[in-house]
Amino acid sequence: MRSTSNPVFRNLTPQQGGYAGFGGPGAGQFPNQQYGQQPPQYPGYGQQPYQPAIPTTRPMTIDDVVTKTGITLGVVTLGAIISYAVTSANNSLAVLFVLVGGLGGFALAMIASFGRKQNNPAIVLSYAALEGLFLGALSFMFTNVKFGGVGGSGLIAQAVLATFGVFIGMLVVYKTGAIRVTPRLTRMIVGAMIGVLVLMLGNLVAAFFTPGGFGLRDGGTFSIIFSLVVIGVAAFSFLLDFDAADQMIRAQVPEKAAWGVAFGLTVTLVWLYIEILRLLSYFQNR
Repeated sequence: MRSTSNPVFRNLTPQQGGYAGFGGPGAGQFPNQQYGQQPPQYPGYGQQPYQPAIPTTRPMTIDDVVTKTGITLGVVTLGAIISYAVTSANNSLAVLFVLVGGLGGFALAMIASFGRKQNNPAIVLSYAALEGLFLGALSFMFTNVKFGGVGGSGLIAQAVLATFGVFIGMLVVYKTGAIRVTPRLTRMIVGAMIGVLVLMLGNLVAAFFTPGGFGLRDGGTFSIIFSLVVIGVAAFSFLLDFDAADQMIRAQVPEKAAWGVAFGLTVTLVWLYIEILRLLSYFQNR
């Protein structure tokens, strides 16, 4: 399987010949059966031959991916609606929700990605709930606090539609083969992601010493260009994620791995939504 820009999918790579021992040569068989011999029979048990254990799981399918992703995004959406409604009624809670949801979601993302817990539905859904809390409050701050109420719910609706529009568009591009995922494309996208991350961190550090830092987030022309670049990188990373999920389905990994796929796609969708909302807010305030 090719490597992917999403750390979640990198930890979901199946083993050679199967996943975690499923589907490998001789899996679930009595050793002697591999050489055409009958297994031993034991007195007192009706002389019945040994029966290999039946696997308790089944291979992951595209339906599993769609279902688990839909559930995860549903939790994010419900949490965001509740968070937005509460912060609209009590503005002082906005910063608290952003901090709790953002830091909590980041912590769970790290645990899931690097602790190999991405297949755990409890962790995935907890992450979704925290991201919903974060996105609802952040959306309120972007449209009603930080930018003086410009755009409001209309701006949020535009960002949501644009996010899913990009997602569906990249899915069509992948399924039609218009852009093929190659090792060279993978290296280019991963390199672009690293570059974007370095610039973001550099701008954050510079902001402590110079107002606006490098000017990447001050709403100016350079900010608009940078947001467009970030949106492009996030969009192309979907291609790598789709390819990784497709390879996992072909490798017949256990169906529980669909939670990890849903988690990885949700991480990218959240990132894309935030950047699109930020970009739209720049145009609303010019």
